[in-house]
Amino acid sequence: MPITDGLDLILSRAYAEKGVPHDTWTRLRAESPVHYCEPGHDYSPYWAITKHADICEISKQPDVFASSGGISMIPREQEAVLRQSSDQGFGAMRTIIEMDPPEHRGYRNVASPVFTPRAIKALDEAIDRSAREIVDRLAGATGEGECDFANDVAAAHPLRILSTMLGVPRESEPDILRLTNQLFALDDPDLQREGEDRDAATMALGLELYQLFDGIIQDRRANPTDDLASLLANGTIDGEPMGVMETVGYYLITFSAGHDTTKNALVGGMRVFLDHPDQLQRLKEHPELLDSAVEELIRWTTPVNYMKRTATRDTELRGERIRAGDALVMFYASANRDEEVFEDPFAFQIDRKPNRHLGFGIGEHFCLGANLARRSQRALWREFSRRLDWAELAGEPEQIHSGFVVGLKKLDMRYRLKPAA
Repeated sequence: MPITDGLDLILSRAYAEKGVPHDTWTRLRAESPVHYCEPGHDYSPYWAITKHADICEISKQPDVFASSGGISMIPREQEAVLRQSSDQGFGAMRTIIEMDPPEHRGYRNVASPVFTPRAIKALDEAIDRSAREIVDRLAGATGEGECDFANDVAAAHPLRILSTMLGVPRESEPDILRLTNQLFALDDPDLQREGEDRDAATMALGLELYQLFDGIIQDRRANPTDDLASLLANGTIDGEPMGVMETVGYYLITFSAGHDTTKNALVGGMRVFLDHPDQLQRLKEHPELLDSAVEELIRWTTPVNYMKRTATRDTELRGERIRAGDALVMFYASANRDEEVFEDPFAFQIDRKPNRHLGFGIGEHFCLGANLARRSQRALWREFSRRLDWAELAGEPEQIHSGFVVGLKKLDMRYRLKPAA
């Protein structure tokens, strides 16, 4: 009997019901690190890639392993709908994570100046203020209370920062939060968009996102400022303005990827700190460990669970024959527990060094917003490590129905906070 047919590694419901499949990945790394999967259930076959070294090798060869064939595993029926709707909604949007060189580099360069360490430093005050205001609100008059950390804290912090950068009015933030939840939780009964069927709901979601971002784009073209919104709205490729759908796609991926990944890292981070209070106490006593703690939290949570690539020609990987057109799914969460790379990989250690995690990917598509994600997480954990006296779970955590961007949709907790210094 094979280790897995691969369905449990990509099916949204499996993650909601059973959590992240670390036991299966551990067996695959040891017994079949390049594993051919035939999941059925209307999903196409794919190769499951579970070792750190293999993911690095694939990621550094975008000419052999392309992104343009799609980055996630979706049912064949949904693939057909997207192909047929190439002139509207998601079918028409193009994002940089689905582009290959040399096109990808040109589009990446449009926004890269805003995400350098020096540029992110200019946001320090806004990022720190967001973290402080959130913790102040939780503390209230008494310092004690209950909250759903997933929505009250983890979603709110990156939402405020990205809204500021992308020109989203504060009154529109609830709409953005709703839409990004729907985007990465198409199968979640609590978060998914309602519609006649999944395909119709997906197309309607794409149209609403387009309308929201197109309004910002038109405003920034008419009234440019010095923010990221204006940079994207007026971006050029080889001296020519970006196409409408490429521009909207850039807004979409910057906001949705930047928000949901950071949110899931934060809520997963609080969960692991609640499970390992000794590590939180260590951070309180040794604030100089903040940077390494954030890296370990990213490794531990790995919000972007996987990325798909498509072979452009026949090749080999660990002796397995990969044929042109084959799909390969790189499971970053598995690589981040690879025993050959991480000593005691299932131990949570905030002082872990070295920490060569792949939480931001590697190679051509290394996360453009990694500096911002690190900075915003540091701000929140600095504030909590200074002020959190005590905390415990107040209910059973709930996993999002998603195998692509994974995390908790609900984390109820009780806490006691110190007053602001």
